[in-house]
Amino acid sequence: MAILITETTRVIVQGMSGRIGAFHAADMIRYGTNVVGGVTPGKGGETLLDRPLFNTVREAVEATGAEASLVFVPPPFAADAIMEAADAGIKTAVCVTDGIPSQDMMKVKRFLRRYQEARKMRLIGPNCAGIISPGKGFMGIMPPHIYRPGRIGIVGRSGTLGYEAAAQMNDLGIGVSTSVGIGGDPINGSSFRDILELFQNDPDTDAVMMIGEIGGPQEAEAAAWVAQNMTKPVVAYIAGLSAPKGRKMGHAGAIISAFGESAQEKVEILSAHGITVAPNPSAMGETMAAVLARRAAA
Repeated sequence: MAILITETTRVIVQGMSGRIGAFHAADMIRYGTNVVGGVTPGKGGETLLDRPLFNTVREAVEATGAEASLVFVPPPFAADAIMEAADAGIKTAVCVTDGIPSQDMMKVKRFLRRYQEARKMRLIGPNCAGIISPGKGFMGIMPPHIYRPGRIGIVGRSGTLGYEAAAQMNDLGIGVSTSVGIGGDPINGSSFRDILELFQNDPDTDAVMMIGEIGGPQEAEAAAWVAQNMTKPVVAYIAGLSAPKGRKMGHAGAIISAFGESAQEKVEILSAHGITVAPNPSAMGETMAAVLARRAAA
């Protein structure tokens, strides 16, 4: 079992006929992801990568039974593409697009609230690496060969640090159930807490690696939720220990503006809630291995 995507999940790619969309769609198909079609307005009726193209997401859903969508749509049009997916009945959308205006994402968040919980679409991203369940399928831009199937969940704001954690654990013989990149923008679809809850409820995930960074309250909110609700161990790493206060660093969300948003403050909050924090990025894998060893010996 895995969260969000399995080998049977029917996936469409919005923007599949573009250069980037076609490249990553082909990679997903080679890996075994169940890509059933693509959406590009004006190209309905054509085929690409031996998959049908549709003019709208609704047409794609009605023809293929698609339940998940990967959004490769340029920033000015990405919010509309996300809302179109939600309106068409897509259950999970992953948006890798970087540079979507915050005002557009506020509109998306308000739009998604109109649906009842059973009908509401789960949005991963934007500005994220995507999701992968090793050996089953992926939706995104990650290099799938570094992920070994296993029982450790990964959730992070930084895609590259998620890759690094997976590679380190792979070298130690530790596999991944699902890895989720939630994105680094200040307004995103799913939070650490949202994904941690999915991992907590997944019987095939034994522990979770959470990778945060400076800026925003998500890590502190997740720590409080973990302390009250998680029965599985959580290992964390927080990027940005040397970042100066008040300066924007990399991700749009990586700016410190309040207490609890610097890397050091987040480390202290996580530790106070019983979460083991890796001291540096090269120690993520070995820290997880040590936590698993202690749990096995207990």
